[in-house]
Amino acid sequence: MEILRVILIGGSSHTGKTTIAQTLALKLGWSCASTDYLARHPGRPWRTKQRDIPPHVIDHYSTLSIDELFTDVLQHYQRLWPVTSALIAAHATDPAAERLVLEGSALWPEYVATLNLENVKAVWLTASDELFQKRMYMESQYEQASAQERLLIQKFLARTILYNQKMMAAIQQLGLASLEITEQDSPDNMADRCLEALHAR
Repeated sequence: MEILRVILIGGSSHTGKTTIAQTLALKLGWSCASTDYLARHPGRPWRTKQRDIPPHVIDHYSTLSIDELFTDVLQHYQRLWPVTSALIAAHATDPAAERLVLEGSALWPEYVATLNLENVKAVWLTASDELFQKRMYMESQYEQASAQERLLIQKFLARTILYNQKMMAAIQQLGLASLEITEQDSPDNMADRCLEALHAR
């Protein structure tokens, strides 16, 4: 087997992918990147200190059903896959390129399974519905949100839970690696668990 050059960390929103990937990259001395920056898609539908909710984001979450939201984001990831897979291949096949930890929800299991690159390994993060809700409500300041804003947050949460369910079904069918995160897990601990899961495969 060739020397590992790329680690992929997939999973739903709010599983801690970014923090864990950064921690893992720091441990290994590798570079770190996110698929979130490869192409734009309607993001999280709540206000932040930097911005109000953009009108197109409000329209996206208020007009589409949960199933339609899931289908739309998966189609976005499918369109993005040629760019994502090219990035992975560039780091996996070029000895002069930096070794890479790449994270993102766009790393859909069925797409990753087509890579056929021996020096690339992947693990997906999952969580309970309760943990997804707790983290999203905290980040979005749900208790202070307006009635309309709460509906958008609930839609995003429901789409995330559906994404996680379908992702885990694909992982189990394909026999891929996954880890469940808990409230007690620190980024350092999760990075170590990711390495253990990858070495075990």
